[in-house]
Amino acid sequence: MVSIWKGGSASRAPHVAMAATIETSSYVAIIFGVTGLVGRELARRLLLEPSWKKVYGIARNPETPPTLIISPCYHFISCNLLNPLKTQKKLSGLQDVTHVFWVTWASQFPSETQESCDQNKAMMCNALNSMVSVAKNLKHVSLQTGTKHYVSLHPPFDEEKFHYYYYHEEFPRMSRSLNFYYALEDLLMEKLSGKVSWSVHRPGLLFGSSVRSFYNFMGSLCVYGAICKHLRLPFVFGGTRKCWEESYIDGSDARLVADQHIWAATNGDIISINGQAFNSINGPSFTWKEIWPIVGKKMGVQVPQDMVVESFWFSKAMTGKEEVWEEIVEENGLVHTTVENLANWEFLDALFRFPLKLLGCRNKVDGLGFGARYKTLNSILYWIDCMRDEKLIP
Repeated sequence: MVSIWKGGSASRAPHVAMAATIETSSYVAIIFGVTGLVGRELARRLLLEPSWKKVYGIARNPETPPTLIISPCYHFISCNLLNPLKTQKKLSGLQDVTHVFWVTWASQFPSETQESCDQNKAMMCNALNSMVSVAKNLKHVSLQTGTKHYVSLHPPFDEEKFHYYYYHEEFPRMSRSLNFYYALEDLLMEKLSGKVSWSVHRPGLLFGSSVRSFYNFMGSLCVYGAICKHLRLPFVFGGTRKCWEESYIDGSDARLVADQHIWAATNGDIISINGQAFNSINGPSFTWKEIWPIVGKKMGVQVPQDMVVESFWFSKAMTGKEEVWEEIVEENGLVHTTVENLANWEFLDALFRFPLKLLGCRNKVDGLGFGARYKTLNSILYWIDCMRDEKLIP
């Protein structure tokens, strides 16, 4: 088996060893959302394991630049999952699939709306209807949602949840929220209960590399840093001082999340109850105050003595900087991208000003033997290097 990651170093991503049972198995994976932050890592890691003889990667549009995964065992399929007839045509022939990894979502509508629930449910329903009846050896479906399962991101905020800082997997659903995560979990229960095992994975703030992700923290951070360096602007933190000084959110390295998907999908003897959920977070908590100056030094920008500027809004300060980014791309010989490919300024504004803490508990996965952990600072520095290797940032 050959797996090459152009522009990056495969040796940088040591994968978690699988259980002994997987070594004698022959598995076929299908990854829905293969061009996203976790989807790319899933493909990389599965292709490094000899027990996975084939990996199908599904996305609506090919990655730009073309997919960085080269292997005779990898097969990319462009498919609009919202179209049931085309989905049926493209997926119904994949009879050899043994494991489904669902790491995609539709971002056309705000996440807590009926339209978002309907659209995301339709995508999964179309895919499952096309596959479940023909994939006779299907063993597991792995669904990725997020720790937004526990709190609403939109006002009015639940005052009681100001007191819950560490959410465990059995925490009750929000009663008033139209959360599409719930719709997807319920759909898997309906379609798979008693037939195929399945699991749910809830990462926090994802760190990875992609030009196809709506909430791309690393892309946003790095484009901001590159523009600051190019224009000799101070690398300030635009957010509240409380978000700056206190642990507010968990980091989730895409490598860890991918490994947890594979761990759950291939350890049926450990994970005996179908439909179990797992927080998928790095482990140690962090504050932006601790890591911001180190990240600034890594990117070679001017870090001012007073880094917190509460009046600074990314969506305002970075408006109209598209031509600046084009200059940066040209001067540094980078892969041609637009600001919109990598950065989401409204996302940074919301992240650094969010009034609720969104921190998860790892007791469940730790107790079951999933030991992968990352320091968030190390995750960020690693992905800066990866994005540089891929020539996405200077």
